[in-house]
Parts: sequence; structure tokens; C-alpha cells
Amino acid sequence: MDVTKLKIRDLRKMLDSKEVSVKELASEYFGRIKQYDGKLESYITVTEENAMAQAESAQAVIDSGKASALCGIPMAVKDNICTDGVKTTCSSKMLEDFIPPYNATVMEKLNAENIVMLGKVSMDEFAMGGSTQTSAFAKTKNPFDFSRVPGGSSGGSAASVSASLCAGALGSDTGGSIRQPAAFCGVTGLKPTYGRVSRYGLVAFASSLDQIGPVAKDAYDCAVILNAIAGYDRHDGTSSKVPTEDFTAKIGQSMKGVKIALPKEFYGEGIDSEISKAVLAAAEQYKEMGAELVECSMPSLKYAVPAYYLISSAEASSNLSRYDGIKYGHRSKIGEDFNELICHSRGEGFGSEVKRRILLGNYALSSGYYDAYYGKALALKQKISAEYDSIFEKCDIILTPTTPSVAYGINENVSDPVKMYKADICTVTVNIASLPAISTTCGYNKDGMPIGMSVIGKKFDEASIIQAADAFEQNFTPAVPKLI
Repeated sequence: MDVTKLKIRDLRKMLDSKEVSVKELASEYFGRIKQYDGKLESYITVTEENAMAQAESAQAVIDSGKASALCGIPMAVKDNICTDGVKTTCSSKMLEDFIPPYNATVMEKLNAENIVMLGKVSMDEFAMGGSTQTSAFAKTKNPFDFSRVPGGSSGGSAASVSASLCAGALGSDTGGSIRQPAAFCGVTGLKPTYGRVSRYGLVAFASSLDQIGPVAKDAYDCAVILNAIAGYDRHDGTSSKVPTEDFTAKIGQSMKGVKIALPKEFYGEGIDSEISKAVLAAAEQYKEMGAELVECSMPSLKYAVPAYYLISSAEASSNLSRYDGIKYGHRSKIGEDFNELICHSRGEGFGSEVKRRILLGNYALSSGYYDAYYGKALALKQKISAEYDSIFEKCDIILTPTTPSVAYGINENVSDPVKMYKADICTVTVNIASLPAISTTCGYNKDGMPIGMSVIGKKFDEASIIQAADAFEQNFTPAVPKLI
């Protein structure tokens, strides 16, 4: 039996019953990483020596009979989450040699659970992109088809879980960056409510939208990871004091009487017919479980992508201004004075997509354009939130496609960034409205590529969307990537 293919709950049983030791389990994953990741390119930094030390500590906890749900579980971490003493690059030359002197709060929480961190996984540079091809170090492939992208920006997280190069992973989601790659790679990804998980130690992209969340093989495993990382943090001014709960508590409960909204705009123009068909077929399965399907409308969806890119780019231009080669980041060897040094440092350190977003953000915030662009985007944020509130007055959860298409070719959208931006249409509104959402696989297209569906919930009601995703997964057999 290949233990790397097992889910977290199964690994838990094996570790607790001593069928396998933590070191043996970690070694199995490192063996797969060495065998497959040369082609897949999901990892930037592999931390085998540190992991074996963590495995020894975790084994002692297991032997004492005090193991938590994640004790000894091998996990990967997106490379924009600070890890004390372990390089954190954000897949950018700007932070190529950055070694944080502290842990992000989520890492402190996971370390308290005695996880085994296998390494840091690739992403789009500074989390800006939907393909993981803007990474300066590891341009991750899709485990189902190496000629296609894994999605982004958490492409390394989703691909490593899909390829069984870790049991679970942490990603970050600003406009769909956990859910979209989860859909492309045939795994489950959860974006929690904004403020549910601390952002302290997450390298900022767009501070009002960023949220750390889990990627795993199914909804139950995502809930187990969320149980470990959720909660108020005094280090994060946007962290919520809403009490956490056991996010597995509703799993197994009946879907009878649950009202599921189907906003018609998510199934219309621009959505691949195979995807619409698969998600609507999933809706019918929920109906067979006793759920009630409710058709509704979300008129502002057509404005969501421009609103998202204006807000996120404006915040990015502000957040990334700190990287000047003097206080932070790559420092150029060229420059006769202060201004030249900054220009060369930023020019050499940032990739083209990051530069594009900084320019867009600065333009939107500039005098004379602020009200015309950024101000209108903020007004749309309120309108989108109000439309979600209106739907949730009548319904419990919302079901939509996660993406308008399956994973596309690696070189398909390189020269057309606007086309790539439009591909975020199904995910960005969740971040704009600060809602939780989970993506899980609901089918495969004619080429065998995964199709993802998203379950969106009310604020701080992660338990209900996990319940719904798990209910579907119980009657669905996911495919295993043939290339891995």
C-alpha cells in the first residue's frame, strides 16, 4: 500500500496504531518528491533535515498518547507564509535570499500540532497570477497533464497535494488563489471567511482580500487543518474575535431542507458547457439528498473582475512599495544615487506581472483618477456584498462553478493577461464580500481534466459549506493523476 495516497484521517489511524512511524511516513513522501518533483516543480525549498527532526519530536508525542489530529502529518506550505529559519521567497527574485526571523501565526499553530513540514511550495510571484508560471524559481505543472497549468497563485500547494507529494498544504486566497488551483488539480481547497485565520506572517498582496486556507484531498481533511489554524490573533488587526468551532461538526448531517442558490449569471455566457453541465448535475444530486434548489440572480457579477483588479492592484502597489533594495529585498549593484538604486533594484527584482499590477494600482490611486476608478470599485464592493446578503436571506449556501474552463495550456495565456484575469470571474466575488467558499471536484471533461464546483457560505459558516462539500464527495470517486 502506498501510504502517500491516503487522506489525513487514515494517516492518523496508522500513526496512532504504530503501523507506520512518523519518520517512515516522511521518508515515503520525500521519496516521491525526489522521484516526481523534478518534472512537476511544485517545491521551491525541500526541508528534509528539519522535517526529520520534527518527525522525531512528533513520534515522542504519539508515543505519549497525546497526539493531536495533525501530529506527525507531512504538510507543505506556500512560499509566501513566513517560516522561521526557512527561506520564504514569494517566488520572486526580490526575496530570493530572504530567511524570516519568525514564524507566521499559522505556522506557530501548526508547529504546536507537531506537523512535519516537508518544504515550501511554488506560487505565482507575490501571489499575482492564475497559473504559477510567473514564479521566478519553479513553474509548476498540472499533475493530470504536464502541458497544462496547475492554476494559481497556490499552484504548488494544489499540485503537491494532487500528486501525493504531501498530505495537505497551506495556500493563500486573494481572488480565488486556493480554489482555482484546487479545481484545476482535482483536489479540495477552502478559502475561510476574511479574518477567520490570522494573516500575521503572510507576505501581503492585497490586505483587504488575502486569506490563508487549507488544500487537501477532501473537505474533511480541509476541516481538520482549519481547526488547527483558525482563531483570533492579537498580532493581526483584521483578525476576527468570532469564536471558532469544530469545523467537522456538521459532516455527515443530512442535506434535507438545505436551500441551495444557483445564480444564473454563473452558468451563462463565458462558462464552458461541460463545466456548467457537471455543476448542475451536482446540484441535482443535492436535490436527491433532499436539498432545495433556488434559482436567483447576481447582476453585479459582470463588474466583479474589474472591481477586483482595481482594488487588489491598488493595495498591491502600496504593499510592494517597501521593496526598494534599501529597507527590503533585492539590492541592485547598479545605481549612482538613491533614485537609480531603487529603479534598478525594483526593475531587476520584480517580474513583469508584478510590475503590471503595481502600474495599474498606482494609476487607479493617482490624482484625477481615484474617484473614477478606485472609488467606483469600492462602491461595487458594497453592491456585490449586498447582493450576496440578499441571496442568503432566502438560501443557506450557493453553488457555482469554480472556474469558467478546465486547466489551460502552459503557453496559452502568456501573451494575453486580460484573458487570464477574466478567468477569475467565478471566484473573486467571494473575496470582495469576505465570504467563505470551498471548491471540490465534481467531474471531468472529455480530456479527463478535473472540473471544480464551489460552495459559498455565509460569513463564519465554514461548517455548512464543509458539510455540503463532504456530502457530495461521499458519492463521488475522484480520479488519480495518471502521470504521477
